[in-house]
Amino acid sequence: MAMTAEQVLNVSVVDQMAPAPVVLRAVSKRFGRGRGAVTALDSVSLSFPAGSFTAVLGVSGSGKSTLLQCAAGLEQPSSGTVRLCGAELGRLSDRQRAVLRRQRVGFVFQELNLVPELTVRENIALPLRLDRRRVAWAAVEQAAARVGLRPGQLRRLPSELSGGQQQRAAIARALMISPEVIFADEPTGALDPYAAEGVIELLRQTTAGTTVVIVTHQPEVTRFCDRAVFLYAGRVEEIIDAPEPAAVAARLQSLGERASGDDL
Repeated sequence: MAMTAEQVLNVSVVDQMAPAPVVLRAVSKRFGRGRGAVTALDSVSLSFPAGSFTAVLGVSGSGKSTLLQCAAGLEQPSSGTVRLCGAELGRLSDRQRAVLRRQRVGFVFQELNLVPELTVRENIALPLRLDRRRVAWAAVEQAAARVGLRPGQLRRLPSELSGGQQQRAAIARALMISPEVIFADEPTGALDPYAAEGVIELLRQTTAGTTVVIVTHQPEVTRFCDRAVFLYAGRVEEIIDAPEPAAVAARLQSLGERASGDDL
């Protein structure tokens, strides 16, 4: 029986005590039909514990972004189940999933999705406005300060900030709802390595207690992660706790060579 939008936001005590706010069980995702069908995820089972900071890596086409989209309820798996913040997504309507994401999940993307016509201040406040909540501008300024944005920068348009500053604004926006989970899809893909490390370090510092799942292809950012999950051909290939960037880079190179051999 499907839950109402209100029930989604008030899950049972049992759900609230669940060990992990993001759980995938035997999740598969196929695109297309017949001979042209592509399996992006193949029976993936993973959990992301409360407060964990995880990087998901793999060669192009390994299923990284599809994993994130299924975990966040942006895509429905072809089979398997996904639990997000205590709710089984397959039992929710599109509207209920949207309510869940809007009120309990933050997003940071490579494209940033900052509205160009709004000021940085208005962009940071956008999640509250979309949820029809009252905007406390002092809280917006506090969130901006947490990510190192100065008051004068809040009055500017996104195009008037550097790429790193825009990414800081996107992080502040994700923090505005005090999310239980933050999903980040290649959040540093457009930044140089030095700026990328700074953004991930900032994300780590400002999200204590929040479960963070980052899809990335940059080994250097894993120095701030609790673990690294490697995907290959839609399956979990390996999980490394306390990853070191050099070891991550070596593993990615190995997977890349393997993928090149498979293509021959």
